[in-house]
Amino acid sequence: MTDRRRGVSVRVRLALSYAGVVVLTGALILAVVWLFLLRYVPVGNLTTTDGHVPDRSDLVRAFVPAATAVSVGLVVMGLVGGWFLAGRVLAPLDRITEATRHVAAGSLAHRVALPGRRDEFRDLADAFDGMVGRLEAYVAEQQRFAANASHELRTPLATTRALLEVAAREPDRDPAGVLERLRVVNERAVDLTEALLVLARAGRELPDREPVDLSLLVDEAVETVLPLAEARGIDLEPLTTTAWTTGSTSLLLQLVTNLLQNAVVHNVGSGRDGWVRVTTGAQHGASVVVVENSGPVVPAAVVPTLSEPFQRAVPRRREDDAGAGLGLAIVAAIVASHGGTAEVSPRPQGGLVVEVALPVAAAPDGPSSAAWT
Repeated sequence: MTDRRRGVSVRVRLALSYAGVVVLTGALILAVVWLFLLRYVPVGNLTTTDGHVPDRSDLVRAFVPAATAVSVGLVVMGLVGGWFLAGRVLAPLDRITEATRHVAAGSLAHRVALPGRRDEFRDLADAFDGMVGRLEAYVAEQQRFAANASHELRTPLATTRALLEVAAREPDRDPAGVLERLRVVNERAVDLTEALLVLARAGRELPDREPVDLSLLVDEAVETVLPLAEARGIDLEPLTTTAWTTGSTSLLLQLVTNLLQNAVVHNVGSGRDGWVRVTTGAQHGASVVVVENSGPVVPAAVVPTLSEPFQRAVPRRREDDAGAGLGLAIVAAIVASHGGTAEVSPRPQGGLVVEVALPVAAAPDGPSSAAWT
């Protein structure tokens, strides 16, 4: 059980330590004087033709009061000086403690901002400021995420309520049409909920890693997305070679599937020769998945925001558009949990190029995959 009793303050202990060092030093000096000077003075009255010569007892009587006074002075000076010096040394800790109280009270914008040259306290203060800065950014991101998630979930729920109210007011209305609309809205809400769960899972540390061939995941993801692509008239073109990495098979499959779904959904309209090209291989010491697609022109200023939750390159154009604006956010979270990188760049002709690079790994039965350029 933790002892919560208040102990002696660090400043008092440092002051006592300084005083102890000063007194000990003074005692050693006096001891040296005694050992190397007074011990060689003869004992007994000594007389010369010039008169009386002080012996050891005379010198001791003269030396002890002065030495005692000096010792008391050293104790006082050690305590006062130690208290002052300890306060000066511990002043940065007081500043850090005050900043900690502000942060604990919810003021994440507060910083220590310790001035002066770098030392142990400055390093501690800078580390604290960096930690609070990351915490502030994380909290702001979570608040923004919660607000966006609430907004996205509120839309299908409000639509469902409106449809039910209309059906209740108009009992003669065709129930098949209402049920179809409800099914579409419900599927969107389910997809959003599942995407949120995947995003939360992707943010956790991977407990178990296993060898994964990205080319096989692309083949499986293409089979999954192919019906959606055919329905929209989008041509899927896989160009894969072996690319081994390590990680979670299910999360990496989700990554590739999300990339392909985004590329299909955010493409040109039906009948306009839309296409999606996905390539895998090893490049520059990394296993790479590249997804390129046709589509509307994406402004360069929008590209950095696409990996944030609920951000889309273009507004939702149809009510049955798949996705909830979480595709690239999930991709970014999965890539980060696997120690990789993801780069998104716009095509001048329209569409995007997404390149995911993951740490390369040797194949289970041989060397790592061959490089491609």
